[in-house]
Amino acid sequence: METRSNHVLVGSVVLILLAMLALFTVWLARIGGKHEKEYDIFFRQSVDGLTKGSQVSYSGVPSGVVKDIELWKPDPDLVRVRIKVDEETPVLQGTHASASCSFTGTCTVALDGAVRGAAPIGCPSEDPSPACPLGIPVIPPKPGGFGALLASAPKLLENVTNLTDRLTKLLGDRNQSSIQGILANTDRLSAALADRGPEIAATLAQTRVAVQQAGDASQKIGDLAATTNGLLANQVTPTIANLNGAIASAKKSADTLNEVIGAAKPGLNTFSRQTVPEANQLVHDLRVTATSLSSVAEKLDQGGAGALIGSSKLPDYKGKRP
Repeated sequence: METRSNHVLVGSVVLILLAMLALFTVWLARIGGKHEKEYDIFFRQSVDGLTKGSQVSYSGVPSGVVKDIELWKPDPDLVRVRIKVDEETPVLQGTHASASCSFTGTCTVALDGAVRGAAPIGCPSEDPSPACPLGIPVIPPKPGGFGALLASAPKLLENVTNLTDRLTKLLGDRNQSSIQGILANTDRLSAALADRGPEIAATLAQTRVAVQQAGDASQKIGDLAATTNGLLANQVTPTIANLNGAIASAKKSADTLNEVIGAAKPGLNTFSRQTVPEANQLVHDLRVTATSLSSVAEKLDQGGAGALIGSSKLPDYKGKRP
């Protein structure tokens, strides 16, 4: 029994020492290790080739690793990538993340674009918010060069296919015959121009002479214009001065006439307001008098002077005897 008890005691002491050694090792690792920060990146493009443990670099300097990759359930078009970077890495406002892959197939997460003197990227609180859906700071993404090329590869291949189809239609049998005809016509035109080379040279010479003659004519026209300007300055200028004097005299006469009309305006107003109505009344009275005189003359003509004194007698009526 004593031997068995000793074995149990020895085993317990060994286990305790191993546990203490493990705790001491972890403590040393924490003391000697670097503190890390976690960030989330939501990529809308494909992150094919990016895996857990992929390298994270800041301006080309290795700064951390990819911790987790998963589809974002609220929006399946997004891929959430969680990274761990050294605490000393300056992940400031303006920093962007991009997933880039090399031709060898190695993919990394690249960080760059931090603004000097800006505040670090963080969350307002530990609780989830629109800026930090999981309570972890979010680094905005930007399309990487090769990643963007891979993302746009289907569209690029579609455009290349369409271009190939159009080129095939353009270079069909019928169009090839047309192109051959155009080239043949071009050859004939070139040959005709070569045959007419001397005539073209003579035409160019004549054109040069015509241009020179046009220049001489332009110079003569300039001289004529200068002569005309001198003639206008010597002869037309005095005539224009006399015309200006006549215009000034006419203007003075018009001003005098305006003054006279202004002085006569009160009399004209009185004539139009008083004299003209009185003259109209006088003409009306004269018309009435003339009518009365015409009536008197008619009575004198028909009944004599007695017609003016009394009324005319009725004729006697004599009835027939039975």
